[in-house]
Amino acid sequence: MTDNNSTHFGFETINAQEKAGRVKAVFDSVATRYDLMNDLMSFGIHRIWKRFAVELAGIRRGQRILDLASGTGDLAARFAGLVGPEGLVVMTDINAAMLNQGRIRMADEGLVGNLAYTQVNAEQIPFPDNSFDCITIAFGLRNVTDKQQALNEMQRVLKPGGRVLVLEFSHPQGKPLKTVYDLYSFKLLPKIGKVVANDEESYRYLAESIRMHPDQETLKGMMEQAGLERCDYHNLTGGIVAVHRGFKL
Repeated sequence: MTDNNSTHFGFETINAQEKAGRVKAVFDSVATRYDLMNDLMSFGIHRIWKRFAVELAGIRRGQRILDLASGTGDLAARFAGLVGPEGLVVMTDINAAMLNQGRIRMADEGLVGNLAYTQVNAEQIPFPDNSFDCITIAFGLRNVTDKQQALNEMQRVLKPGGRVLVLEFSHPQGKPLKTVYDLYSFKLLPKIGKVVANDEESYRYLAESIRMHPDQETLKGMMEQAGLERCDYHNLTGGIVAVHRGFKL
């Protein structure tokens, strides 16, 4: 249990003010191998999870989309095609190294006209109220120090009628799957990180941060507390990942 001045960094309890810097160091370390590691550690299934989230987002031409914790831009690239030249996708990350990798990738793919880039802390979103038709955060909320504050901010900058989507690792349903998943996460995943990214510790943090993230029902309740309505979630791959969705009515 933590007080208002402390938080979790994986299984470690630290001063809340330290977390952003610790998370930054993790993603500085893995930025250049991030996409490769995603493919390896999920056996490519992360692409299916993201495709499902994009479908749930219901993006239409001309809309304004805020993608928080964009990383290298898997969701943002899809959104850019959906909103068309009259729309806008704002691609953000708290980590400059990750955001730069995303910018390079978007340029390489020729996606330049309707994309903007901003370094953003999800707890302090620098946009006015009611600015975006859809807000997404994929595999980033668990790294945020104050998750409730981030959800509050998403609700604030979302337009009435818009939706928030949170794609995140969650809690597997059923003991057999949980047993296998724990074995993979704590034994195999750090070793893959060591071989491919030369960084065992960052991927040990990844496994620990997933376990400390709120379960499906708790996160749904946090979204409702933020003022989002009609909140629901969809378990993917047995609950290893979940997509949470909420609306601003």
